[in-house]
Amino acid sequence: MNRRGWIVVAAGTGLNLALGILYAWSMFSKQLVETVDKGGFGWTKTQATLPYTLAIAAFALMMIPAGRLQDKVGPRIVASAGGVLTGVGLIVASFAAPAAVWPAVLGFGVLAGAGFGLGYSAANPAAVKWFPPEKKGLITGLVVGGFGIAPVYIAPLSKYLLGEYGISAAFRILGFAFLVVATGCAQFIRNPETPAASLKPAVAGVKKVDATWREMLKSPMFYMLWVQFACAATAGLMIIGHMAKIVAVQSGNAIKVGFVFVALLAVFNASGRIIAGVISDKIGRVVTLGIVCIAQAAAMFFFPHFNTIGGFILGAAVVGFSYGACLAIFPAATADNWGTKNMGLNYGILFTGWGVGGVIGPLLAGKIADATGSYVGAYNIAGLLVMFAFVLAMFSYIEVSFSTEQRSVTIKLGGQKNKIAA
Repeated sequence: MNRRGWIVVAAGTGLNLALGILYAWSMFSKQLVETVDKGGFGWTKTQATLPYTLAIAAFALMMIPAGRLQDKVGPRIVASAGGVLTGVGLIVASFAAPAAVWPAVLGFGVLAGAGFGLGYSAANPAAVKWFPPEKKGLITGLVVGGFGIAPVYIAPLSKYLLGEYGISAAFRILGFAFLVVATGCAQFIRNPETPAASLKPAVAGVKKVDATWREMLKSPMFYMLWVQFACAATAGLMIIGHMAKIVAVQSGNAIKVGFVFVALLAVFNASGRIIAGVISDKIGRVVTLGIVCIAQAAAMFFFPHFNTIGGFILGAAVVGFSYGACLAIFPAATADNWGTKNMGLNYGILFTGWGVGGVIGPLLAGKIADATGSYVGAYNIAGLLVMFAFVLAMFSYIEVSFSTEQRSVTIKLGGQKNKIAA
């Protein structure tokens, strides 16, 4: 059981390493806005952000039907479809041109975005089912960590391909490569015949919860988590989608290695997923989320002042780690509150919060930068949203009970370990 489980974890991580090209979009975006004589297409920042934004929206929307589908027919078929759509989408995007934005919008935005949702929805729920509940944070962090760390190799690879072969060929080469790799990894992603959690003896007085999506939507906790996820994603994806251009703008084009900071974002993104997953298993999801929100908000307010290599390293570290931590905390919280049986669909619905934040963040940054020549306004808005997420997290950490007989009010902080609320 344990050996097979780790094979599924490795396959899910490998699949996400291919799907993580989403986070390397800023490399393509930076090249797309260059003039034709410099190898670009002369697109505006908003045009160059559109395929990325639509990919995020398609990713999030596909998570709902993909979650239901993998709960019904199993994760291998769904993950395979995700690999195929991702590869085909990148190939279609290769037909984009200076006067033709639609191939990138259709290919990367719609097809590859849908592929991301299919593959991502299948990998994590399958892996979690092979391990006992006390390892949910760790396993979630490892699997989704592949998606986060992907730009470490995709960013320099994309820079090389863009420089040597141009935009169209770079899309095409990556498309064929990921078509093979992602589909191959998908063949090892399977559910156990009996989930590990059900093999453990029942604890007296503790009721196992496997809620349906309808039952989940009746819970106030769902809506609090959804808003928190949307706020955190707005800040994180705004920076990830524009990092290479942010470095160029704020350094006055003095720093020419924007791809390095994209890769650094990925390293901290992945480490945040794994470390926060383990920590949240120990101290609880809410406390971990509160710490993450404070750190991310501080980084957003300070980001306008970063214009040196040291400053960008610090910004990439804090934003990347904080954003990555959320991608481990929220799926683990979904399993905590509503069980693993229907986790694919339940987390898919919660994941729409990430999609909303992912659409708002990059577009907001692109439009503000086009209008003002600066990202400062976008940073401040994102910082305020993350602070709001922190406040919501703290509300979910407080349990208030009233006793009419004793005429008293009891306030209890925290809850059982591994639970998002008491």
